[in-house]
Amino acid sequence: MKKFLVIFGLLCSVFLSAQQTEYVDFKKLDAFITIIPDSSKVKGSLTYHFEIVKDTDSIFIDAKHMTFSDYKLIERGVHTDVEILDVEYVNDDSHLIVRNNFKENRLYELRFKYSAKPKKALYFLKRNEKWNIWTQGQGKYTSNWLPSFDDVNEKFIFDLSMWYYSSYKITSNGIIDSEMYHPHSGKRLISFNMKNPMSSYLVALAIGKYDVKRETSKSGIPLELYYYPEDSLKVESTYRYTKKIFDFLEEEIGFAYPWQNYKQVPVHDFLYAGMENTSLTIFSDAFVVDSTGFNDKNYVNVNAHELAHQWFGDLVTATSGEHHWLQEGFATYYALLAEREVFGQDYFDFKLYNSAQDLARQDLAGSGTSLLNPKSSSLTFYQRGAWVLYAMREKVGDAVFKKAVVNYLNKHQFANVETSDFISEVEALYGQSLSDFVSKWIKAEAFLFEDALTLLRRNSTFIQEYIMVYCEANSSKCEDYLKYYVSDEAKVKVISQRPDLVSKETFKEGLKVRQAIALYLTNIPAELKADYETLLTDDSYVTIENALYNLWVNFPTSRSQYLFKTKTFQGFHDKNVRLLWLVLHLNTPEYQTDKKQEIFNELKNYTNPEHNFELRMNAFKYLDLIKACDADCKSNLEQAKSHHNWRMVKFAKELLETLNQKP
Repeated sequence: MKKFLVIFGLLCSVFLSAQQTEYVDFKKLDAFITIIPDSSKVKGSLTYHFEIVKDTDSIFIDAKHMTFSDYKLIERGVHTDVEILDVEYVNDDSHLIVRNNFKENRLYELRFKYSAKPKKALYFLKRNEKWNIWTQGQGKYTSNWLPSFDDVNEKFIFDLSMWYYSSYKITSNGIIDSEMYHPHSGKRLISFNMKNPMSSYLVALAIGKYDVKRETSKSGIPLELYYYPEDSLKVESTYRYTKKIFDFLEEEIGFAYPWQNYKQVPVHDFLYAGMENTSLTIFSDAFVVDSTGFNDKNYVNVNAHELAHQWFGDLVTATSGEHHWLQEGFATYYALLAEREVFGQDYFDFKLYNSAQDLARQDLAGSGTSLLNPKSSSLTFYQRGAWVLYAMREKVGDAVFKKAVVNYLNKHQFANVETSDFISEVEALYGQSLSDFVSKWIKAEAFLFEDALTLLRRNSTFIQEYIMVYCEANSSKCEDYLKYYVSDEAKVKVISQRPDLVSKETFKEGLKVRQAIALYLTNIPAELKADYETLLTDDSYVTIENALYNLWVNFPTSRSQYLFKTKTFQGFHDKNVRLLWLVLHLNTPEYQTDKKQEIFNELKNYTNPEHNFELRMNAFKYLDLIKACDADCKSNLEQAKSHHNWRMVKFAKELLETLNQKP
């Protein structure tokens, strides 16, 4: 019987989702929300405004594991509003179902209060007595914390108002419409206004101890760049080129930014790199970097990708997973164009080349799928989607492509789309059928690697040169490549294949080449020792980390010298350099012998829950490597198994299993 009820419930859910948009047109939600962080709860008072398109006996709202009270259904009249009393409200733990004799072309308001303790989609993190609260709708469902709709085809206007402590910054979709302070509670009510409709998965909020840098785009759109006060010196390097990217995308796409403002907020332990919530991108604070970190791992690509989604995904939204590439492929392609504007044509071509290689490897592994397969990999949706647009633009020309994009956005703005909607716009201007192109580039399971390579070779002498350079076999040319002019990328390729060719002259090259030396030249000749030591002062945490380890291994008598020189280095958000330094310190008996316990305690401390999950994972790895994961370490691993980030959970479970198998 239990199995029958579960299946019946799933069938009802599918039926409701499939039928609702035919009968009901939801217009707007007015939501007054209170966040209760100490108990990880949210509660609110909501008013849904909707019109009945066809007579129906029920409507529903997705709502996971919530409680409801104070229902009120009102029929809006021309001269007066009437409360409907004989209404049945059903909470099946997944939906709020309202049963009533709803009449065609009538306007209604549904009012109710709710409370929830969401298991996902709304996250409460506390570090150093400071709360960082944020949401993630896509893939997790906003209906876990806000009664809404899991169907992306249901679009309407969300106006959210939130109570929270005045000492915190609160941000959500849209612009701040009003603020009201409550002096006795120390809280304030901030109301956000949206003018246009969107899907529920794009609703977002972020709360934390932030400061804000404000800029204005060329077209007059307010830009808000959030940051932790302690990261004030990283604002420029984190948000570098933000305004340039915004202005470029507006001009390149040819369609004005469709929302009232644009905000970007870093948060602790985010699930992904970034998320394109309407007018509010939330991204991982791992991308908050200083000027050195910028050279290795910067926010530029994610910045451009999430901004491009404001058009492709937020303004026009794919009807289903089958057409998901219309969001990710477009965002990836336009982010590449933005990076070309910032870093140049060779950078653009090289990223396309590398993505083509990745797609070819995926096919060789037997994992390639059609771009229209809803179960395709992220690599397919993102990179192959971008390649489709690059190849299409090459085929139909710039003018046709750009005009087709504008027509596509104009026709389907604030609505939902399928692949054929975009293709038909291109065909209308191109004057020819693209069915053969669609079959080969979009529908086929295999990626057209050779065709892609031909396009790149034709357009880029840089790629021609890069492909020409090959040094895995002995060749007199290889040494010449490092002495004479080829691109830095080609020299990196040579070093990766023949690190033995590195000479004193090679160390005079730029940052990328020196980074390759630190990565691939692991057996350091004595005559290159002094040159190799200069890598410890490079503006690259990747270079410093690798160089420090290689020097420590190759020259035991100089270990104390290297540790002293790098003792203040931290590295990225995950403290990559500092963690390595701690482990090398513990394995250098002659260096600071009286501080070994202090050093070990610091390393172990980084496994504690108050630290970001990437730092914790790296600390766990090092403790396992040196066979020093003690009871405290294992206790923190057990705690990590309940972390909200799936990568942390998977890592903790696997490492615990390994540790428990060891004698």
